[in-house]
Amino acid sequence: MALIANSAGERVEQMLILIGRLTELVAEQCRHLEQYRPIEAGKLMEETSRLANLYRHECTRIRAEPALIQGAPADLRRRLAQSAEAFDAVLHRYGRAVEGGRTVTEGLVRAIAEEVASQREQRSGYGPTALPPTSAAGAATAITLNRKA
Repeated sequence: MALIANSAGERVEQMLILIGRLTELVAEQCRHLEQYRPIEAGKLMEETSRLANLYRHECTRIRAEPALIQGAPADLRRRLAQSAEAFDAVLHRYGRAVEGGRTVTEGLVRAIAEEVASQREQRSGYGPTALPPTSAAGAATAITLNRKA
């Protein structure tokens, strides 16, 4: 899918609309992630992915053929550059939100695994089948996570 424009100005206007919508979507996803509502953020992924692919495709085309936008009025090109900077800032915010969620999730999984390991029955006793008390604590433990939770 590509943008269809009859002039450089029209292409820049379409890019402004595209980048504006992408910025809105990513900012909304950030809000959901920052409010610990990843399921709500996930509901926006399909549209975000589709528009991000279109944006990437158009940026690649423009880089390969700068004449596609060179004839556009200077004020439109300036607005496009400003919009791209705003989009980049929102992407950095999104990256921080995702990284924070990943860190929290990993910490929770680690804490659960450690708790499960500490709660395991430590076998000890007498005789040839007896195990030292520390052997159970270092054993691997399987954890199943519900992706919908």
